[in-house]
Amino acid sequence: MTDSHEVPAGAPVSDAEFTDLLPATRRALLHRLATGQVEGRTPSLVGAVMRDGRMAWSAGRGAVDGQVPGADTQYRIGSITKTLVAVLVMRLRDEGLLDLDERLGQYLDAPEGGEATIAQLLSHTSGLAAETGGPWWERTDGALRPELADIFGERPQRHAAGRLHHYSNPGFALLGALVERLRGESWYEVLCREVLEPLGMRRTTLASQAPHAEGWAVHPWADVLLPEPAVDTGRMAPAGQLWSTAADLCRFGAFLLNGDDRVLKAASVAEMRRPQTEPQNPDWSGAYGLGMQLIRRDDRPLFGHAGSMPGFVGALWVSQEDGIASVVLSNLQSLFNAPVIAAELLCTVAEHEPRIPRPWRPLDDVDTALLELTGPWYWGAAPFAVRLEAGRGLRLAPLGGVGRGASFRAEEDGTWTGLDGYYAGETLTVVRGADGAVSHLDIGTFVFTREPYEVGGAVPGGVDTGGWR
Repeated sequence: MTDSHEVPAGAPVSDAEFTDLLPATRRALLHRLATGQVEGRTPSLVGAVMRDGRMAWSAGRGAVDGQVPGADTQYRIGSITKTLVAVLVMRLRDEGLLDLDERLGQYLDAPEGGEATIAQLLSHTSGLAAETGGPWWERTDGALRPELADIFGERPQRHAAGRLHHYSNPGFALLGALVERLRGESWYEVLCREVLEPLGMRRTTLASQAPHAEGWAVHPWADVLLPEPAVDTGRMAPAGQLWSTAADLCRFGAFLLNGDDRVLKAASVAEMRRPQTEPQNPDWSGAYGLGMQLIRRDDRPLFGHAGSMPGFVGALWVSQEDGIASVVLSNLQSLFNAPVIAAELLCTVAEHEPRIPRPWRPLDDVDTALLELTGPWYWGAAPFAVRLEAGRGLRLAPLGGVGRGASFRAEEDGTWTGLDGYYAGETLTVVRGADGAVSHLDIGTFVFTREPYEVGGAVPGGVDTGGWR
C-alpha cells in the first residue's frame, strides 16, 4: 500500500489553495480503495484524486511484479482512449478543417458510416453496430482487420443515423482514420504531438512500458488467476488501445476541467461535455456528449469516461462544480466496478472538503458605458436583473427565482450572444431611442423594459392605455 502526498503531522496547510487533503479525507479514500480491491478480488488497483490542477492523493493496493503499484504504474485504459481521440477531432474542427455537422463521407472514403455526421460518431448516435465483425476484436490481433472495411460485419448499420444512442466501437475507429486522413500521419503520432506532450502525459502510450500491470481474469469460484492477452488492435486502436497511469490521467482531468490553449480552448472542452443524446438510464442519470460520458453520482454531475479491455477496467471522472477529478485503474476483467469506486472517491473529497470559493475581486477593466445596462429590467411584469461580468459580458437572472437566466458574450458588432439555458445562441440587442438613450433590451424578440409593462411603444402588442388598476 502507498499513500502519496502525505503531509507531516502538524505541517501547515496553505489557506490559498487547500490542495493537500486532510488526514481524515485521505483515510476515507484509502478505506474505499482498499475495500474495493478486496470485494472485487482485484490483483491490483490504483486510485488518485486531482484538485487545484494537480494530483492531491494517490494510493495503490495489491501487487504488480511483487510491488505495490503507484501513480506511475501503467494500466490499459480502454475507452478512455475515446475521449483523447475526441479532443483531436475537436482540434480539427477549431482549425476549420471539418464541420461537426457534416457527413463523415465528406472527408473520408468510409466503407460504412459515411452518412453519419462527425458529431453523431462522437456521440454514438451514428447507428453503427456496437462491435466489429469476426472474432472478438479486443482479444485478437489487429492484423485480422488490416483495412477499415474489415472491421465491419454483415450488418454494420443497426439504426438510422441520428435516431438514438447506440454505443459503437467501430465508429471511433472511423474517427481515428479521419484524423489520419486530415493530418497525413497516424492518429497516435498526432495525439502524442498535439495532446500528450503539451499536457505532460509522457506515460500514456500505444503499447505498454514498464512498470505496467498485466491483465488478469479471476475465477468466479476460486481465488485463482488467468492471464488475459494484450494484443495490438490495429484499426480498432482509437476505440480502446492506450495505456496510461493515474498521474497522467490526473493531468488529463485537469485539462478536461479548464481546457488548455495549447491543446483545446475551454469553450470547446465545455462543448464536449454538453449532452448530445437522450438519458441512458431509467432514472435519467447518464447521457453522452462528444466523446465524453456524463453521469450523476449523489446528485452531482460528473463527466469523463470509463474504459475496459480484457484484464483491465478504469475510469476518470471530473466535477466542474467541485474542481475535482478522480481516477481508478485496475487489472481485472470488465465486471469490476472501478467506475463506481472512482465516482465515490470524487464525492468523498467533495463532501469532506467542500470547495473554498475564490476571493471576490473587482473587474480589472470596465467599460463604464455598460454600467447603464445593469440593474433591474422587466419582461412584462416579471423582474430580472442584469449584471456586468468580465470581458464586457452580461448576466441576466430572474429576481423572483423563477424565469430564464443566461450569460451573454459580447460581440464585436455591439450585440451579445447567449451562452446557456433557453437563450443559448440567441442575440441580445440594446435598443436605443432617437436621443441615444437606452430604450429596452431585445433578446430573440423578448423585450425587457425598465418598468413593468412600460408605456412607450417598446412592448409588442402595446400596453393598455388605462394603466395599472
